[in-house]
Amino acid sequence: MLKRNVYGEDHELYRSTVRRFLEKEAVPYHDAWEEDGITPKDFWLKAGAQGLLCPQIPEAYGGPGGDYKYLAIVNEEAGLLGISAANFQVHSDIAAAYVLHFGTEPVKQRLLPKMVAGEAIGAIVMTEPNTGSDLQAVRTTAVRDGDHYVLNGAKTFISNGINADVLITVAKTDPAQGSRGISLFIVEGGMAGFERGKRLKKLGMKGQDTAELFFNDVRVPAENLLGEENKGFAYLMEELPQERLAIAIIAVAASQRAFDLTIAYTRERKAFKQRILDFQNTRFKLAEIKAELAAAWAYLDQCIVAHAAGELEVHDAAALKLWTTELQGRVMDECLQLFGGYGYMSEYPISRMYADARIQRIYGGTSEIMKEIIARSIDKQ
Repeated sequence: MLKRNVYGEDHELYRSTVRRFLEKEAVPYHDAWEEDGITPKDFWLKAGAQGLLCPQIPEAYGGPGGDYKYLAIVNEEAGLLGISAANFQVHSDIAAAYVLHFGTEPVKQRLLPKMVAGEAIGAIVMTEPNTGSDLQAVRTTAVRDGDHYVLNGAKTFISNGINADVLITVAKTDPAQGSRGISLFIVEGGMAGFERGKRLKKLGMKGQDTAELFFNDVRVPAENLLGEENKGFAYLMEELPQERLAIAIIAVAASQRAFDLTIAYTRERKAFKQRILDFQNTRFKLAEIKAELAAAWAYLDQCIVAHAAGELEVHDAAALKLWTTELQGRVMDECLQLFGGYGYMSEYPISRMYADARIQRIYGGTSEIMKEIIARSIDKQ
């Protein structure tokens, strides 16, 4: 891979801090977290103390005030080390961003310092049992009642759903308007009527707690409305490029890790009296992956620079997510194949990475939705 020119000296110093922390506090415990189906809250507190959470939050709200590239570095290092348990991107890239950009000043002063410290974990609460990517079909409602909104409904597939204390929740405030009647609210853990369902068992990313959530006459203070009423869909569209960029970063970094692990394995493993790496098929497969990864890193870096400058368009983020997550699926499949039967054993990292990769083409908008977004932009060229 060519030398990257995206990050400055301060960014690289931060990268070293992130890597040392994850190697010490995450890598040795990752298997246990996957067995438990959840990352413990004390790890989040340690991550907050080391500055891994919400590095983009301004000093006025308890953060370090870094640029977007610090967020990117955390996601890159997690992907390169195979850390799929702690859902940093949902917390820092998504939930905290909504609070920062659309929250009232009292709410920002109260919640953001806790999110920076890891004392309050964030989640984005969109998906419902029968909606998937169709936000117009959301059935959760929020009805104004004096100084509160009363929320009723159910959500599913919510990452950080068990651990979360700050839940960015999508609800209909004017059901007759479809997507134009959507609003966003901050539901806080412990509010009366808010209940967490069972922790969901998944194919991959087993250390990330994912849950069903229920809202039964939950009274949410009006100050917890994000932005203006009925403007929620526009806010979601505004923030989705950063979410999709985070997914793409993890896709490329995880693909790089799979490639590196496969090279190491094929150098050591022998068949028919020669290394697996010495077979022409192996060399050609790895050559293809190397070329695709080089292109992916270059494309990713271009989008990171654009987003840091506030210039990443919705269709560009969609194209990046589509390309990188589809690439991740191909890389994991090819690399697992080169491990042979051992690749199918769960104690080998490539097996877990293969399972973890599958969700990348679904959450944050499916590959099919990405194609639709890209297609819509074609007529506007």
